[in-house]
Amino acid sequence: MPRAGLTPQTVVREAARLADEVGYDRLTLAALAGRLGVALPSLYKHVRGVDALNQRLGALALAELADEMTTAAGGRAGVDALRGVAAAWRDYAHRHPGRYPAAQQVPDAGDPDHVAAGRRALDAIYAILIGYGLTGDDAVDAARIFRSAVHGFITLEAAGGFGLPHGIDRSFDQLVAVLDTAFRNWSSS
Repeated sequence: MPRAGLTPQTVVREAARLADEVGYDRLTLAALAGRLGVALPSLYKHVRGVDALNQRLGALALAELADEMTTAAGGRAGVDALRGVAAAWRDYAHRHPGRYPAAQQVPDAGDPDHVAAGRRALDAIYAILIGYGLTGDDAVDAARIFRSAVHGFITLEAAGGFGLPHGIDRSFDQLVAVLDTAFRNWSSS
């Protein structure tokens, strides 16, 4: 019999909290079962295994990130929108260091909510790029560049990879400024 009040959604939400505390790579079903006060086999009534848990955690994290990116882009254009979305992205990663890596998974085509979350995140970026006049293949390239730059910065920052005695926030601001310059001066070739 499943524990009263325990649902797949509560299991995933608790997994998200635990991942933020211990790290995504240290999230295990055994640790989650202990946290929830249930025997490990009881979790299988709510998630089919660690892969299913990771997929559902990825869907949750991507939906949260997409919501924050969309909110940050709202009512803004150009560099203001670019800066707002990049900052929201980085802030999410800082607040949720265990969920953030889960959000980087390619959405599971079998999970419509996961696919919708991925679409919302991408749409937030595409909306910014349209303001720069970038559409079609150019928008795809620019979105990949934006994601690579922001995610790369976030990943290096989280790993302690910026050891120079220089403000990290300033470097992040410069990264966004460089992206703005690149997008304003985009040349399709």
